[in-house]
Amino acid sequence: MTTTFPLLAILLPFVAAFAGLLLSRWPHHSRRTPAITPAATTTTATEAGQADSTAGDRANTRAAWIAILPTTAATILATWLAWTPGLSYFTGSATPPTGQTYGTIVTGAVPISLTLQADALSSVLGVLVTVVALAVQVYSVGYLKTDPRYPSYSAFISLFTSAMLLVVYAGDLLVLYVGWEIMGLCSYLLIGHWWEDRGNSRAAVKAFLVTRLGDVGFLFGIFVLGLGAGSFRIADVLAKVPEMSTATLVTATMLLLAGVAGKSAQVPLHTWLPDAMAGPTPISALIHAATMVAAGIFIVARLFPAFLAARPTLDVLAVVAALGMLGAALAALAQDDLKRVLAYSTVSQLAYMAGGLAAGSDTAAIFHLLTHGAFKALLFLCAGAVIHHVGSNLMSQMGGLRRELPVTFVTMTIGFAALVGLPPASGFFSKDGLLLAMDDALTGGGAASGGGLTDAAALLLYGCALATVAVTGAYAARAWLRTFFGEAKAVALPEPEPGIAHVVDVREAPRTMLVPLVVLAVPALLLGFAGEPHLDLGVAAISVVLALLGAGATYAFWRSDPVADPARLLGPLRAPCERAFYVDTLYAALFVRPVLALARLVVRTDDVVVDGAVRGSGRSARGLSGVLRLAQNGNVQLYVSGVLAGVLLIAVGAVVFT
Repeated sequence: MTTTFPLLAILLPFVAAFAGLLLSRWPHHSRRTPAITPAATTTTATEAGQADSTAGDRANTRAAWIAILPTTAATILATWLAWTPGLSYFTGSATPPTGQTYGTIVTGAVPISLTLQADALSSVLGVLVTVVALAVQVYSVGYLKTDPRYPSYSAFISLFTSAMLLVVYAGDLLVLYVGWEIMGLCSYLLIGHWWEDRGNSRAAVKAFLVTRLGDVGFLFGIFVLGLGAGSFRIADVLAKVPEMSTATLVTATMLLLAGVAGKSAQVPLHTWLPDAMAGPTPISALIHAATMVAAGIFIVARLFPAFLAARPTLDVLAVVAALGMLGAALAALAQDDLKRVLAYSTVSQLAYMAGGLAAGSDTAAIFHLLTHGAFKALLFLCAGAVIHHVGSNLMSQMGGLRRELPVTFVTMTIGFAALVGLPPASGFFSKDGLLLAMDDALTGGGAASGGGLTDAAALLLYGCALATVAVTGAYAARAWLRTFFGEAKAVALPEPEPGIAHVVDVREAPRTMLVPLVVLAVPALLLGFAGEPHLDLGVAAISVVLALLGAGATYAFWRSDPVADPARLLGPLRAPCERAFYVDTLYAALFVRPVLALARLVVRTDDVVVDGAVRGSGRSARGLSGVLRLAQNGNVQLYVSGVLAGVLLIAVGAVVFT
């Protein structure tokens, strides 16, 4: 029976997505227009509005149940699958995968195997995906209570969940790629949920295009691996890795790395993730904790033997991770938008995981992926509660909220402690594992002594990782202090647009929003003890000291002037950090403007040359017809004169030339 559990876990949210789109507003009641007298106009309009509101509430409630119940069932199935294999992934004991093949598609060359399986790695990721998705679905009931498009929103979350589960449980690379691409579509639809604002729709398009750019390389990487192994089945590909040439493995993994950089928002394809904050906050939690960004790290871990055999790829991954973790942390330190702080934090933490993979420890990277999924989902949902209360994303308009939002304050404090890596929070144990792996990659001598990284790459990676620990403590302390401490700010805000969830309220968030916060706070605090951590006291002490130094420096600047922004400690670097080192500006100059100029040139060429030739031929035909019309004016005398003149010319010619 358990062999069908992966299929059921995928199908349940998939069916919920279609049911939510098709049935949440069923039956469609016909609106009959009654006879309205002038005296009853106001009363009838009011009753119609109330009826529409009641119908909308019923549709939203129905959509919530359609989304939550299947996701709950999928969570139970995923937990069942992970009960034994999930623990074996971190203990090192081998557990055979559970799953089955549902058919084979013959392509003429390499067949596609419709295989789903739950092994140690996929089982633990399945739990992360379903738990976070369930928390987001429950949280969204309160956060988007009055949103008229909530039914489609909840359905797209279900489809998003199903697509990520397909990636996790797929036993064939091309089956995995189907879920990989569906996630890109769902991210576009959900980031642009409030598409009336042009900025939101542009952020959705940017996320779609940037990730698609990386997916081109990802697809070709799958083709190279599949052709090299003679099969797209993941088990067959990994079994054939020792027989593949170094050139094949390096080419394949470099191409795969492009897709990983796109999905997991790593340098240089990281620019879409901060702009993706335009979507509703629960979507940010889902994308940043359990779906899109987790998929890239999962792929490297899933195909880890292939990456280990391609040392140049590991060096590239190490450099990308080093630049991403420190650069994104510095950018987070300068942001005023609370969600953008967390967005750049995600880029930085994912780079930590990529660095752990480059250093040769997939277990440490996946362990941090799990703990990060718990505390980052918690942080985003807490940020949503704060924004729901204040009515603004900006920390400059927050302050003193610990008394007004006590539950949010406690849970977000746990999330920040896990992010910084303070004991006993989960992030302390998982980050220590990553730093230990990077330290071993450096002290082990690098590639010269059989390690995976060259000495320069290992040194750069470990140095940036230690610096990032301090910067993480600084930006987390800054966000915590500016949000919950200091004087409360009374800001006159404009009336929000209809359908916007950011509502100023004087109470704590509703229960549907608070329950997920409390539930997620438990793994964010205690998950570190589940993986049988092996602490290195020296590395752990260095990590905690650096984090406290960063947090202490921020506190000192804030204490000296609680009204001013502690980001002033960056000095002249503040402006570049706030603009994320002008990467978007650079891309606009190198790619966007030239492409737009080329597009305008193509349009102009099409208008002047192609269409000009068509229009010119038309004008020439009309001009020639005008000349011919001179002889066809309907004057019979002119016609006779012309005939006589012709006859005369023929006669003269005959006389002259004969």
